[in-house]
Amino acid sequence: MSTAAVSPAARLRGLRPDWLNDPKVWRTEVLAGLVVALALIPEAISFSIIAGVDPKIGLFASVTMAVTISIVGGRRAMISAATGAVALVIGPLNREHGLGYLVAAVVLAGAVQIALGALGVAKLMRFVPRSVMVGFVNALAILVFMAQVPELRDVPWPVYPLVVGGLALMVLLPKVTAVVPAPLVSIVILTVITLAAGIAVPTVGDKGDLPSSLPVPGLPDVPFTLHTLTVIAPYALAMALVGLMESLMTAKLVDDITDTHSSKTRESVGQGIANIVTGFFGGMGGCAMIGQTMINVKVSGARTRLSTFLAGAFLMVLCIAFGPVVSDIPMAALVAVMVMVSFATFDWHSIAPRTLKRMPAGEIAVMVVTVACVVATSNLAVGVVVGSITATVVFAKRVAHLATVTARTGPDDTGVVYSVTGELFFASSNDLAGRFAYDTDPDKVVIDLTDAHIWDASSVAALDAIETKYKQRGKTVEIIGLNDPSADLHGRLSGELTSH
Repeated sequence: MSTAAVSPAARLRGLRPDWLNDPKVWRTEVLAGLVVALALIPEAISFSIIAGVDPKIGLFASVTMAVTISIVGGRRAMISAATGAVALVIGPLNREHGLGYLVAAVVLAGAVQIALGALGVAKLMRFVPRSVMVGFVNALAILVFMAQVPELRDVPWPVYPLVVGGLALMVLLPKVTAVVPAPLVSIVILTVITLAAGIAVPTVGDKGDLPSSLPVPGLPDVPFTLHTLTVIAPYALAMALVGLMESLMTAKLVDDITDTHSSKTRESVGQGIANIVTGFFGGMGGCAMIGQTMINVKVSGARTRLSTFLAGAFLMVLCIAFGPVVSDIPMAALVAVMVMVSFATFDWHSIAPRTLKRMPAGEIAVMVVTVACVVATSNLAVGVVVGSITATVVFAKRVAHLATVTARTGPDDTGVVYSVTGELFFASSNDLAGRFAYDTDPDKVVIDLTDAHIWDASSVAALDAIETKYKQRGKTVEIIGLNDPSADLHGRLSGELTSH
């Protein structure tokens, strides 16, 4: 049976990205990139101030991070740029040693991220429980909202109706049309109103001067000595870990929202490459930006790498070619966008009374601890680590109670058989030795582990202790029913865990 020949044009269409084949997708991606670029400007400037560098440094970093990660990253439509978490980590280095050392640390952090990605650190994301993820998302929403509060303090009264008007536009416009992103329409309309009416309110230009020329690549201005390495290494390692954690958590969040899979290993390596490129362009480095990613994916509906690339490209064009126009955008318009993002990001179902009634207390505690740690430290990485540790403790405590010991008379009414059921590990095996009647049991004792599994050395040590107690009383112990992994572990460690 012959097959019809495929034309070169059809083959070419099959190789092209989806957005080139679908004008609707192309329009969505372009407009989403523009909205994100506008929202990035005040954020990048604010993070530059936190790091103690010129606003241009943060804006350049946002451009190079977004453009680079759009090519080498593992999660489509995710936005990477200069971030507050990275700024907090490397800010002290800049204040103590200067910009050259900060840039060198960014390059080294990128190299560390590539190494960690190659070693498979991304696989650790499997151990982040859902309750930590929910806490992470809710804490993010709270932080995004709290970051807007300073923009609403001690400001002219017209700011408040402008913010309300912007929110109303973003809520109502999608019910009329979804052709143009509501945040973009809101920003344009509020800007036109303030300029036409001559309303004096804080603008983007008040945050700092926008760059007027392209960045020039070059090597960090530091001596290439061992002393320099010892100075920047601790900051680079901290930046690498914080950046990877935030990026991988954001990638997982976007996976859930879009119901698609992403390569966490490629994302880890991509973050490293993006930071190295950013460092050679004199930027302050960065990682995934959760707020801007939510604008891109959840609010604007972007799904491809094009939106990420254009966010960086538009940001540079806006700053250099349209700097005076962008400077006139009222901060109220961007505050309204970010407030909308925070409400859209928060998992309201997780705190609904009906959900809380059904959710195990331990799961609720993990979520609350994660949120509390993030809000208290303004560091999402700290919350994830503490939340994961809390979840581990809660899990261990819960599983520890699942190990049971029941006794029955042995065959032919001789001896006693103890049936152990459950998972045996350090938490559940610590009190195992106390569940046997050493003095009153007959001379022959059988411990049946058919329905149990030995996970660690603590459990082997507990079984050794039980055997020792019986032998001290002249009684014999036989352990039966071990599955293959348990038998292997018990065979290797039994009798080797105590000094003789």
